[in-house]
Amino acid sequence: MTRRSLLTMSIFGAAGVAAWGYQRSARAVATAALDRVPAGPPPIVSIAEYSDAGAPLGVKDLPKIVKSEAAWKAQLTPLSFEVTRHADTEIAFTGATWNVHDKGLFRCVCCDTALFSSDTKFDSGTGWPSFWAPLDKRNIVETSDSTFGMERTAVSCRRCDAHLGHVFDDGPRPTGLRYCMNSAAMRFVKATPA
Repeated sequence: MTRRSLLTMSIFGAAGVAAWGYQRSARAVATAALDRVPAGPPPIVSIAEYSDAGAPLGVKDLPKIVKSEAAWKAQLTPLSFEVTRHADTEIAFTGATWNVHDKGLFRCVCCDTALFSSDTKFDSGTGWPSFWAPLDKRNIVETSDSTFGMERTAVSCRRCDAHLGHVFDDGPRPTGLRYCMNSAAMRFVKATPA
């Protein structure tokens, strides 16, 4: 090994260590910023409530649920945390509810808001729970998502901002929509007698 190659390797090694240290500190700063809960009372949101039997219970004005990253992490499984709080996606055909065909409701895993009904669930062949409509549009928020160089519409829970999945325009009638959700973002509640 020549002195020049040793010097070059040393420089690249030092640069790599510096870059690694910078990335770690930048990630720590970003995580600390996410872990701060805004001061003051949370905003009020209107949520359509439903019984586990699927009966509408009316619309209520409720405080938005705002928690620190540490509080969400303590409440959720690692996968549910990454999906709902960091907009990750579970692997197709691995979620607990992609193949559930029982009658019932799908509620937000973070705040229990009723999101989807088995009445609008269909087999999309994608490996994720898919619905042609939400239970009530007041309970979700749709926003533009241009990550990964694609234009998509992200779907989240109105009450707690949990990322649920995306909606696409290749679904069945009557809406032509496919709400492609993550099982890890919802819990299934089997319908109970009214």
